[in-house]
Amino acid sequence: MTTETSAPTADIEAIHQLLATVEHSQQNKDPEEFLGLFHPDAVWTTARGKVLIGFDAIAAFTRKVLPAANWDGKVTYEVAHILFIRPDVAAVKVRQRYLTPGEESEGAPLYVVSKQADGRWLLTACQNTGVVAE
Repeated sequence: MTTETSAPTADIEAIHQLLATVEHSQQNKDPEEFLGLFHPDAVWTTARGKVLIGFDAIAAFTRKVLPAANWDGKVTYEVAHILFIRPDVAAVKVRQRYLTPGEESEGAPLYVVSKQADGRWLLTACQNTGVVAE
């Protein structure tokens, strides 16, 4: 296994770009841009524990929830760590922050991403996790 520092620069940059696109799609509440980032057989677990298996389930949920999201502010997604499990599979720890006037919340998602034959990295198995202040 390799960490971010010992992996090919192009793959690291591509994964950072993937997260930048996640951020952009969330800030703009754009379900189609977001869905374009998923592997067809992806698994997604929401921050509230709803398990979505396969693109169709993820798409139905996203198209319903994302445009109607009731937060008004900014969301950021920062790559905290990348662990390459294989050259074409990486676990990406993310720092997710929702910033609204007078309020901030944080998430700590884990995204397993996989590199496709065409070189694109796609979200493959993802777990959203909210951070609760202790």
